[in-house]
Amino acid sequence: MHAIRGILFAAVLAYGQAAPAAEVGGVNLDDRASVGGQEVVLNGAGIRTRAIFKVYVGSLYLPAKAGTLSAVLAKGPRRIQLNLLRTLSADQLVDALVDGLKDNNSEAELAAVKAQVDQMVATMRAFKEVKEKDVVTLDYAGGATQIAFNGQAKATIAGDAFNAAMTRIWLGDKPVQSDLKKAMLGG
Repeated sequence: MHAIRGILFAAVLAYGQAAPAAEVGGVNLDDRASVGGQEVVLNGAGIRTRAIFKVYVGSLYLPAKAGTLSAVLAKGPRRIQLNLLRTLSADQLVDALVDGLKDNNSEAELAAVKAQVDQMVATMRAFKEVKEKDVVTLDYAGGATQIAFNGQAKATIAGDAFNAAMTRIWLGDKPVQSDLKKAMLGG
C-alpha cells in the first residue's frame, strides 16, 4: 500500500512540474498556456523572415495537437503568439496582417468581418511600435479574439469568422510563409 502511495505521489509531482520550454530563434516558449481558463499546449512554432531579416517567432497553442487548418479551426480555445525579433512600426505590423488577410480570405469573407478587421487595425495601430522582445497574442475563446500586448489585454473582438480569417494568415492556402505554417502545425 505504501509503495502505491509513493508511486502516485511521484506521478503527481511529475505531472505538476512544467516540461522544459521550447526554444525557437532564441525565444523560450512555454510548453503550455491558459486561454479562456483552459490549458493549451504548444502545437508548433517557427521563425517569420522577410528578405534576410528575422521578424518574429510565431507559435500556435491548442487544447490538443493538430496538423491541419481544419483541425485547428475545430479546436478551441487557441492562441497565436508573435514574439518579436526586431522592432517594427505599428503600421508595418498592421499592413502585414492586412495583406495576410487579403491573401487568405475571399472578398465575401473579408466583407463579413470588415468591422472586426477595422477594430483590430485600430487596436494595433495604437501600439505605435512593437520592439524586439515584445509579445503580441491573439487568444480565441468563447467566440471572441482577445488581442494582448506584452500580457496586457488591448481589445476583445467578437466573432468566429474573424478569428478564422486571422488564423488563415499563418495557416491558410497562401500563408505568410510556408515553412512557418508547417512549423506551427507541428511539422
